[in-house]
Amino acid sequence: MLKVLLYATPLILAIYAMVDLVQTKDEDIQGLPKLVWVLVILFGWVVGPIAWLIAGRRGRGLPGLPPRVAGPGNGPGRPTAPDDDPDFLRGLNRPRPPKRDDDV
Repeated sequence: MLKVLLYATPLILAIYAMVDLVQTKDEDIQGLPKLVWVLVILFGWVVGPIAWLIAGRRGRGLPGLPPRVAGPGNGPGRPTAPDDDPDFLRGLNRPRPPKRDDDV
């Protein structure tokens, strides 16, 4: 069983990295040309796919989420937490309108 894992894990990792490489747009690849990344993944056994997953693609993150920007300025992205958001903090001091009986 252990022998199967020793060969299956790098093979699955290489297949995943290769599919990810093929689906990545050319302008999002960094470091090496796409053909060289293919060779690195194929002949690098374990190191090649890991190198692709760590350093090969620009802007790797969760799809659909804006990139997190840390620091005091927070740049053009959204703040990392509600207590860093000045608009949220200003809203805490606003008085709330009284509740009406017909509001449920």
